Amino acid sequence: MGKTITEKILAKHAGSDVVPGSIVLAAVDFVMGQDGTSPLVIKAFESLGGGEVFDRRKAALVIDHNSPSPVQGVSALHAGMRAFAGKHGIRLYDVGEGVCHVLIPESGVVTCGDLVLGADSHTPTYGALNAMACGMGSTDIAIALRTGRNWFKVPTVIRILFTGTLPPGVCAKDMALSMVGTLTAQGAIYRSVEIGGDALRLLSMDGRMTICNLTTEVGAKCGIMEADETTIAWLKERGVNDPRPVAPDKDAVYERTVTIDVSRLEPQVARPHAVDNVAPVTDVAGTPIRQAFIGTCTNGRVGDFAAAAAVLKGKTVAPGVLLICAPGSRAILLECLEKGYIRTLVESGACVTNPGCGPCVGTHQGVPSDGENVISTANRNFKGRMGNQNSFIYLASPATVAASAIEGKIADPRKYL
Repeated sequence: MGKTITEKILAKHAGSDVVPGSIVLAAVDFVMGQDGTSPLVIKAFESLGGGEVFDRRKAALVIDHNSPSPVQGVSALHAGMRAFAGKHGIRLYDVGEGVCHVLIPESGVVTCGDLVLGADSHTPTYGALNAMACGMGSTDIAIALRTGRNWFKVPTVIRILFTGTLPPGVCAKDMALSMVGTLTAQGAIYRSVEIGGDALRLLSMDGRMTICNLTTEVGAKCGIMEADETTIAWLKERGVNDPRPVAPDKDAVYERTVTIDVSRLEPQVARPHAVDNVAPVTDVAGTPIRQAFIGTCTNGRVGDFAAAAAVLKGKTVAPGVLLICAPGSRAILLECLEKGYIRTLVESGACVTNPGCGPCVGTHQGVPSDGENVISTANRNFKGRMGNQNSFIYLASPATVAASAIEGKIADPRKYL
């Protein structure tokens, strides 16, 4: 019987054959924690008796969720992370470097076939690199950090095939939202979602990471893309000289296969308060907004700001609307400065913040007021997500967010492109 990508990766790291439903102990290739979870990871690590990190080259901590620190208590947590990283000689990405799920791939520490664990639910983003990347709780991450291993239940696999050619003005975020709307928020709980199809071949790695990022929102254990020449070239640019893609066998067994034809796809919007409450932009166009946000681990990359700048070039943000832009990393900020995207955004009236998660988690930047509508490129629109349970969050692509900022209401970006 043929194997899926997921089964091949787990079998390699467990050193034995695997079948869906079996429990295996597998070695991991990289472990990551961010400042919202790492303090608990450190506490759990020390409760295990301390000792050494299994491999200092295969671990990192990232300060991104509350960056810079908004209050004294968070500053103390950040200080604890710095001390732990220094003691164990592991990499610390400090304030201003960016978002964990942007920085880790940028750094070239993840490649095809890797098994990666992160103390953050959107760790499946790295699946765009043909890796199996899973978010886990702080205790599980502490165990992996100490031993280099963890237990896994081998998931069944749902295969997603994106076919066709994207129409103008429609992008990877629209594909991702369509996927979430199709599968629903509970449609892939503890499944692996393996993604392929001819529509992927024209997508940049930025767009592929957007799609894998949103597999979390269907409940998936991980999302893994098939690799191609774009994947290999991207990895080599980041110092990965010998990528070894993992492909499914032709007779691999899937729980089900879902085909999504993108040829007639319109820009998509997820309405409050669920990511799978998805509709074409034409269904919600005209909804007034007070705030617009471009950034996060979903859409804070160069291609995202290029798309927003293309819409905003020569235009201005509507009076009374706050447009916040948060680059996903320092490298992205520098490239966007060099290419003129930041200038375009600022000239339009946008507020550009430091690289980091920004308003997404609602702890220190861009918290909306009661009753305000926000349109965001983030991955979640749950009640209270951006810091106020009495506000309303709509999710969309960077182009749709930019168009909406111009009009002061949710707008179709295709008229601007």
